[in-house]
Amino acid sequence: MARLAQTAGLTDVQQEILSTVRDFVDKEIIPVATELEHRDEYPQAIVDGLKELGLFGLMIPEEYGGLGESLLTYALCVEEIARGWMSVSGIINTHFIVAYMLKQHGTQEQKDHFLPRMAAGDIRGAFSMSEPGLGSDVSAITSKAVKDGDEYVLNGQKMWLTNGGTSSLVAVLVRSDEGHPEGTAPHKSMTTFLVEKEPGFGEVRPGLTIPGKIDKMGYKGVDTTELIMDDLRIPADRVLGGVTGRGFYQMMDGVEVGRVNVAARGCGVAQRAFELGVQYAQQRHTFGKPIAQHQAIQFKLAEMATKVEAAHAMMVNAARKKDSGERNDLEAGMAKYLASEYCKEVVEDAFRIHGGYGFSKEYEIERLYREAPMLLIGEGTAEIQKMIIGRRLLEEYRFQG
Repeated sequence: MARLAQTAGLTDVQQEILSTVRDFVDKEIIPVATELEHRDEYPQAIVDGLKELGLFGLMIPEEYGGLGESLLTYALCVEEIARGWMSVSGIINTHFIVAYMLKQHGTQEQKDHFLPRMAAGDIRGAFSMSEPGLGSDVSAITSKAVKDGDEYVLNGQKMWLTNGGTSSLVAVLVRSDEGHPEGTAPHKSMTTFLVEKEPGFGEVRPGLTIPGKIDKMGYKGVDTTELIMDDLRIPADRVLGGVTGRGFYQMMDGVEVGRVNVAARGCGVAQRAFELGVQYAQQRHTFGKPIAQHQAIQFKLAEMATKVEAAHAMMVNAARKKDSGERNDLEAGMAKYLASEYCKEVVEDAFRIHGGYGFSKEYEIERLYREAPMLLIGEGTAEIQKMIIGRRLLEEYRFQG
């Protein structure tokens, strides 16, 4: 067992789950990840394996057929999966956020209808906030829902849906002005709709089009798409929680746990980069000895290992805080910010240790080098995290003059 990134105080059940996931990653993901990634191929066999392990229901309560595990257990599983191939953790993450939002905010009918099938992996979730012109500025959403009898009519264009094609349930955040007087703050006139659809591309239900996969630098295998709503009719009982105007808060709650997930991904990718770097440094010889015996390389390895350890500790702390029922936006923001920045640095150092071979598609580090940047922008950019952290610190340390 590796020395780094260990987590104290885990139960026997947690250790067993993690051990099972780690074995799956080592045997079923790492050997095929780079080949699938270069082909930009959806990892169907891997997803089927995760379904069998029950990972799609990891945090869904037992009464709905899930495992009822904590955010910490989930984050540690994500860390292991991202160590194998970060794209696979993305397939699970969006599903998990939608299931979490349903569990926390859904009506009883919505929970009964969706959660058992989500726990089994038969319904897979995606969520959609962003739009082509707004980036991190969620308050500027222009997609709209207008009430028409017992239905809402949705129009607009959404962007950057992870699992946009393969999902069958999308939580979509739009503006819904009914019941909200003119001048209402933008975040108080948003609603989350639960949109069911067929998996695939093109028109996946009347009024709803998933145009196709966006071609990306990294984070391949998982489909990232747009979503176009053109008079899409959704029944009123598919408003998350049954009440309009709560969508922004529901999404932010989901993103908060999603940020712990992105931190966990950063930890996993950084761990793998360190493993590759430390192995290569002991195999490659220059000037008559392994490069690991050169002080310059030892210093790099020391810095990399310290960053892996620090990021893991912050991620675990953020997950445990949320599990204890406390507000964790400060800790989640810090963990996501630090883990993604450190991940980029650790991957780059492993890349440098590989020398020219790091540039070759035959070596795994080349894939990691293209994947790490996604963590700097996904689930809120580093700059957004710093804004959140700064505001929360000023709340906590208000000057009493």
